[in-house]
Amino acid sequence: MTGSHLRNIDRFMDGLRSFDSSEALISENGSFLYGELLEAVQDWERYLDSQAVGPGTVVSLEGGYSVGACAALLALIRRRAVVVPLGHLPAAKRTDFLDTAQVQVTLEAHADGGRRTSSTGRTGDHELYRRLRLDGLPGLVLFSSGTTGRSKASVLDFAKVLGRYQSVRKPLRILSFLSLDHIGGINTLLHTLSQGGTVITVSERTPDMIFAAIARHRVQVLPTTPTFLGMALVSGATTRHDTSSLELVTYGTEPMPERTLQRLGEELPTVRFKQTYGLSELGILPTRSKSNDTVWLRIGGDGFHYKIVNETLWIRSEMAMIGYLNAPAPFDDEGYFDTQDIVQVEGDYIRILGRRSEIINVGGEKVYPAEVEGVLLDLENVADATVYGISSPVTGMAVKAVVRLVTEEPGESVERRLRKACRQRLEPFKVPSVVEVSEDPQHNERFKKMRRLS
Repeated sequence: MTGSHLRNIDRFMDGLRSFDSSEALISENGSFLYGELLEAVQDWERYLDSQAVGPGTVVSLEGGYSVGACAALLALIRRRAVVVPLGHLPAAKRTDFLDTAQVQVTLEAHADGGRRTSSTGRTGDHELYRRLRLDGLPGLVLFSSGTTGRSKASVLDFAKVLGRYQSVRKPLRILSFLSLDHIGGINTLLHTLSQGGTVITVSERTPDMIFAAIARHRVQVLPTTPTFLGMALVSGATTRHDTSSLELVTYGTEPMPERTLQRLGEELPTVRFKQTYGLSELGILPTRSKSNDTVWLRIGGDGFHYKIVNETLWIRSEMAMIGYLNAPAPFDDEGYFDTQDIVQVEGDYIRILGRRSEIINVGGEKVYPAEVEGVLLDLENVADATVYGISSPVTGMAVKAVVRLVTEEPGESVERRLRKACRQRLEPFKVPSVVEVSEDPQHNERFKKMRRLS
């Protein structure tokens, strides 16, 4: 099996060579053909030689999304190193991630072509790394977003991951919304390149920057998050820019409010919307949305299987991680992974209600934050809403909503108006006890809602 996995690397690189004169990547520094990308990979391999970065070395890959970063990633895979992609992090968090991943060499790939390595003195001797080295396999370490707790570090067999990207279909122009430190960003890059498509990158992920890039570069596919799509609707970016090239919008990482999805369909009537599902620990699953305007979907097949246990989704994946660096791995005896996602089932379709850790227990009744947020986001003058649980001496927990407004409005009248609307559309225990108005961002750098639990 190990030899088969390693052949995935050669097959993937051979595929890139067959697209030699096609456009591989567009960034703020210009357009790059596949042939130029492969030349950059060879240049990075020579550089890694000069820095004594060999097979099994644990290497962080830092810097923005650029042809240099993509080429460095491919070179490190070919080198059979263990890659730890990191985004732009505060100094303390970066140090924590470097310590957790036992990074031995930090590597910076700058958009202007500059690069730098530094030895950290760490050992990189975790048991999971020893297993990869013993089999001569490249590794990938991805940190979870940590929106409700400490980030977990998943270790994957990178050669096995590449096995998901072998068959060639239709080349598409795809905007890379998520960065290389996220399974969605990795998936966008590898999927697009394996098809001979073009990856379009942006320097800033604001609604106007994203939709301007869609218009300028004739983007066909936008993979993103429900939070970002909600921001785009409120900002008006979806109607301010030419979206005639856009064929498909995929969304994942968190539940999508159905009203947001319906509004998107109204503003982008020629676009197909597809819900995706993936985890750092398992990869991106094949999915099929029931329709453009609902959040029911089918998952599984093609190397993925699932089961529902006590309303919780469990998944078995051929490309599952080999384990966490800093936590026990929640696999059962059959190899199914506990996703902690609570779901409803309707025939062959499921609906994801939210993470188990985010459920608000109000006097024994379950409240799913996404349901309450969906109601709030449908109300006048609400730009964003985040719901989470707070302590209550009477019911154990109560519902709190933090909202961002489109235009300023007196705080007391906002709370009265929103709570009244919620009472008309929700069961009493789901109505927020507290409504707070805030201008602070309610999402992290991956455009996923940050929930506080208390």
